[in-house]
Formats: sequence, structure tokens, C-alpha cells
Amino acid sequence: MKTILAWLKSLLIYCDRRMMVMLLLGFVSGLPFLLVSSTLSLWLKDAGISLAAIGMFALVKSPYSFKWLFSPIIDQCRLPLFSRLGRRRGWAVFIQLLLMGSMLAMSLTNPATSTSLFVLFVFFAALFSASQDIVLDAYRIERFAANEQAAGVAVFVFGYRIGVLFAGAGALILADYWNWSVVYQVMAASVLFGTITILLSSEPANNQAPVSHNWHEIIVNAVIKPFTDFMKRDKWLWILLFIFFYRMSDAYIAPMAYPFFDDIGFTKIQIAYIIKIYGVIATIIGSFIGGIVVNRLGLAKSLLFCGILHGSSNLLYLWQVCAGNDTSVLTITIFVENISGGMGTSAFVAYLSSLCNRQYTATQYALLSSFMGAARDLFAATSGIVAKSLSWFGFFSLTAAMSLPGIFILLYLMKKKAVK
Repeated sequence: MKTILAWLKSLLIYCDRRMMVMLLLGFVSGLPFLLVSSTLSLWLKDAGISLAAIGMFALVKSPYSFKWLFSPIIDQCRLPLFSRLGRRRGWAVFIQLLLMGSMLAMSLTNPATSTSLFVLFVFFAALFSASQDIVLDAYRIERFAANEQAAGVAVFVFGYRIGVLFAGAGALILADYWNWSVVYQVMAASVLFGTITILLSSEPANNQAPVSHNWHEIIVNAVIKPFTDFMKRDKWLWILLFIFFYRMSDAYIAPMAYPFFDDIGFTKIQIAYIIKIYGVIATIIGSFIGGIVVNRLGLAKSLLFCGILHGSSNLLYLWQVCAGNDTSVLTITIFVENISGGMGTSAFVAYLSSLCNRQYTATQYALLSSFMGAARDLFAATSGIVAKSLSWFGFFSLTAAMSLPGIFILLYLMKKKAVK
């Protein structure tokens, strides 16, 4: 009985006012990502942009991969005027205003006739979205004590998924009734939820540490030391290669998924309901299953199992190519692919976290996650060219095979006891 009461008492943390703050901040954190990736790719296809060019748009998301380079600025410097709100809140409001501005600029620019200008605005949106992630992650961590962190993360991630759902399924449903410019204006206005939340919230109480104004000190302590510390790890280069390749197949499919579904005749409403709603639900289920698998099998075996499962699930796209415009096949494909993807994400994030020295946790995690993002943002830029050259059947066969390098590197690391 005491055990049950203890569990029930621990659930009271979710009634804390800070949890609503985390939910809304998670929402605004998840909102921009699809607007500069998969949702954007469908707008570009509607505008008559070629598949090769759509694939190259993955490059404008490079700020997500290199946010560790400018994170010391956000972490160490204070803004004029905005700093009156506090170091974290000031940066958050400043960045969100810039994010809304860049999204509005996108909405007022024609991607077909003013492509260069449109690319610039998409890049700025990605830059300010990545910057928002930096400051909101810091704000979230500093608002909770050590024993409250897991609950704060859980609510933040749940809000993030809602934001992703709104920018995915929500945007596609709206695009069926309005033009893309209006849709992106609605999305830009939605960032205000985060701004209002920040303004109504308080600055973290423990955020009173002195801020360094010595740029050499900032770079050494925030970037160089964490990186050199990681390089002391056995097989560190192989570990980086594993991080780069493990989710490569998933990253390579992402820019071409919407154009593929559009090519075989699915409507925006069908894509919204099946891919985004069912897909997000499947991802959440897969994440919970992945947590259980890691707990039962350990990291190494979980990474291997989830990697093989997710790579194999990409073969379902070959079934979809043959079946064509079949919603039943699409539902199965998306559900299985997202469950396996959610499982893989849980195992992979747990692995990245285990690599971090607690003295440099935030910076090392940013470095590792940014390196992972390089596969998504840089290598995936060639996906449109490859899809056009190989046909959809050849393209999805290749993406399934892309899971193999990560699996082989993992087997090597397991043999050398570098992953346990």
C-alpha cells in the first residue's frame, strides 16, 4: 500500500504549473522543424520545383547540425534591452520574434519566381528554430531540480509532438482549403503561444551565474574542452561514424516522402491523416516500446535490434510503390515505419546521453546530436537527384541498404566492448 501511495504522490509533479509551461514551450519548439523540411517539400512540389532542387533544400537546415557553434553565444552573452527579462527569457523572446519574422517572409515570397530569396528566408527560419531549441532546452533544465528533470522532459516532448503534428497534419489540412502563404502565416502566428508563455513565466531561480565576456574563455570552456574530452574515449572516431550512419536511411527518405506520396496520387488530406496523425501516434508508441527494450536488453542489443527492424521497415515502401494509391498499404507502411523509428530513436538518444561526460553534458550532447543531424541535412541533399535517377523502387531499395553501414559499425563496436 505504501508503494502505491508513493507512486501516486510522485505523479503530483505533473500538476505543477511549470508543466503547462513545458507543454507550450515544447509545442513551439516542435512547430518550426517540419515547416522547413517535409511540409515545405510539398509546398515546393506544388510550386513546380524539381525533385533534385527539393532534395537540395535539405542544406538550408544546416543550422540544426551546427548549433553547437553558436550555442556559447546564447549561453554566455546578454542582449541589450531584452536582458531585462532575464538571460533565458530575453533570448527566447528575441529569437521567437525573429523566427516569426522569417516565417512571415517565407509566406510572402514565391518559391518558384524568387527562389534565391525564398532559400534565404528558409535558412533564417531554420537558424532561429535551432537557436530557439538551444535556449528552451537550457530554460527547461534550469527550471527543474534533478529529481524533476524526467517529468519535465516528458511533458516537453509531448508538447513537441503536438507542435510537429500541427505543422504536419494541421498544415496539410489547412493547405487543402487555403494557399500555402496563408498556411505559413497561421504557423508564424502560432509561435506567439511560446512568446506569451515566456512572458508570463519567471526566469529560472538558479540562473544567476556570472556571464563571461572573454570570447577566448567562452570558446575554450564551451566548445574545445568538451570536444577534446570526448576524443579521449576509446574508439571515438568509430563512435562518430556510427552516430552519422545509424539513422541514415531514415534521414535520406525524409525529403522525398511527401513528393513520393503526392506522385502516386494521395491527397493532402490523406497524407495529413495517415502519415501525420497515425504516424505521430505510432512514433509515440514506438518510443515507449523502445524504452522498455533498452531497459530489458541494454543499449548495445537494443541499438542492434532497433537498427535492423527500422532498416527492414523501409522495405515496406517497395510494397507501396507496387500497390500505388492504396490507403490500406499506406497505413500499414507508415504505422510500422514510425513504430520502428520511435523505438530506434529511444535507443539512440539513450546511447547519445550515455556518451556525455556529466561535466560537459549540454555541450557534448549538442555536439553529438549535431553530428547526427549532418546525415539528415547534408548527405540527404542528394536524395532528389538519386530518386530521379533510380525511380522510386530503386530509391527505396537503396535507402533500406543504407541501414547496413551503421549496423556493421555497431557490431564492430560491440566486439571491441566500446558499446555495452
